Formats: sequence, structure tokens, C-alpha cells
Amino acid sequence: MNLDEKRIIISRTDSIGDVMLTLPICAWLKTKYPTVQIIFLGKGYTRPIVDCYDLVDQYEDWNDYSKLDKSEKINKLQMLDAHAIIHVFPNKEIAKTAKKAKISVRVGTSHRLYHNWTCNERPSFTRKNSNLHEAQLNHELLRPFGLGEIPSLESIIETTTHFNIPQVELPDAYKELEEVTLLHPKSQGSAKEWPIEKYFLLAKQLAESGKTVIFTGTKNEGDLFRKELPQSQNIIDSTGKLTLDQLIVLIAKSDNLVACSTGPLHIAAYVGINTVGLYSPKRPIHPGRWKALGKRVSILVFDEACKSCGEKHDCFCIEEISVERVTEKLV
Repeated sequence: MNLDEKRIIISRTDSIGDVMLTLPICAWLKTKYPTVQIIFLGKGYTRPIVDCYDLVDQYEDWNDYSKLDKSEKINKLQMLDAHAIIHVFPNKEIAKTAKKAKISVRVGTSHRLYHNWTCNERPSFTRKNSNLHEAQLNHELLRPFGLGEIPSLESIIETTTHFNIPQVELPDAYKELEEVTLLHPKSQGSAKEWPIEKYFLLAKQLAESGKTVIFTGTKNEGDLFRKELPQSQNIIDSTGKLTLDQLIVLIAKSDNLVACSTGPLHIAAYVGINTVGLYSPKRPIHPGRWKALGKRVSILVFDEACKSCGEKHDCFCIEEISVERVTEKLV
């Protein structure tokens, strides 16, 4: 199936980290079909991420479609003149709309019942029990377009070079900072988290050694810990104060970022700073599936052979990772 000079929609309407691990399939498509036009269908808050990736030709915000009635949604999708759509993140409404819009090739995993009548290409693979990384698993959906084999993680990491830093200004308070370590303690419930008390201890140690520490996150995340932050002129609370564009710029100019499996960790890995990811070894949330991809990434788990995680209990062994182990990974 030749996609040269055709338009293809990649539908991924979920979170930042998931979107970032989907972007590498754009590189594969452009490598095999250099003149293909890639349209990324996402939720509006992820647009700054996609706009940084120079292999995406157009961004469509599904939030704009959600305001329309059914016929208007269909018409708006038809106007994209797309030959194919790949449902990387399954969404029943989008799948139904794409079929009614008469998009010729509609790709979705065979494991979603509604794809049986909304998709005409249904690759069969499982994510939950796979040994492949999420970014590799996304490539399974490209098999209808001639993908012969799943790329290695090393080759996928090479595609992060297509991620460019946005040209936006940081607030004045952040422009001249040096020797910066970013701590992103929360995950909006998407991952097991390292205890906030350990982030505070790490921050105090770094601040006492003259380093600058910036806590990042949304305003609501900051509300959970802001009043307990250690008091130091070297510890800065940026929660809720930066746009996503500005956060990307701040990450790119920092030395380190420490976080669990969440969006900013993936951003740090892509832009090439020293990235320390804290993970649970439990499937399917283990680093083999979700680790950040970059050339300067360190992944820490407390015990790779954790019995509780191996038996798939609700284990919190990530909390046992010591501050010292994290400090050893910092530059």
C-alpha cells in the first residue's frame, strides 16, 4: 500500500507521554514514503509537543470536533482529504466518524470490538503482556503500510532528533539560572510515584550544595505539596506558572530532570538532558514498556525481581528507591 503523496491521520487523543511515544511512527512513515503528509489528531493541550516534531505536517484538535454535531464532525474530517487513519489510541467516536467520512484505509487493533465494523485493517497484537516497548508496539499498526519488522529501540531513539525546542521566551526569573535540576514529583495518577518527602530531601541536598532546584507540575499538583516545600533561595516552585512550550524550553536548558513515568520525563529524554526515571517493575507499567527514550536516560527501580510486583500485587516498592541512588545519577 503506497502512501506517497497521500494524507494520513494519526489519531492519539490522550496524554503527553503517550503522544511522544507515538511520534516515532511519523519518522518510519516519512522514511518509507517521503512525500506522505502526516496529520496528527490529538487533544489540544498536546499540540505544543506535536508542533516540536518536524515530521508532522498538520495538527488537528479533536476538542474542536467535539463541539460539532455528527454531520459536522463527518464533514470536517472529510475536508482533511485523508487516504488513511491510524487509531493508535482507540476512540469509538473517532472510529465511527472516520468510517462515515469514508476514509479509505482505517487501521485499528483487532482487540477492540467496535473496530470490527469501523476499521478495515485490524492488526492483531497484544500490548499488556508484550516484551516490546510502547513505542515499538505502536509500529505494529503500520504493518498494513509495509512495515516488515519492528524497529529496535536504538533506531527509535535516533528519531528523537526531529524534536525541536520551541522559540518562546521564559519568564525573566528563569532566564539566567544555572546548574538546574528539575523535580517533577506527580503524575496525575498515571504512574506509581516516588514519595514527595524524598523529593524534598533530594532538593535540600542539592540546594545546600549550591545547585538550583525547580519543582515542576500543574497548579493542582503544586497545591498538593507547595506549602511543604523546603525553604531555600535555591529551591523554586514553578507549578502552574509555565505554559507547556515554556516547560519544554526550561527542560532543555536544565542539567537534570527526575520524575516517575510521566510526560516531562519523556520530554527530557527527547531533548537530551540527563534524565532519571523512577519506575515500578510491575507489568504492564514496568520500564521495559514505558521507559523514556533518549541517549542520556537512567532508569531506576528498587528491585527488578520484586516478588510482589512479579505476582502483580498493588506494590509500592518504588517508594524504597533511596535518595542516594538518585543522586548518583545526577550530573
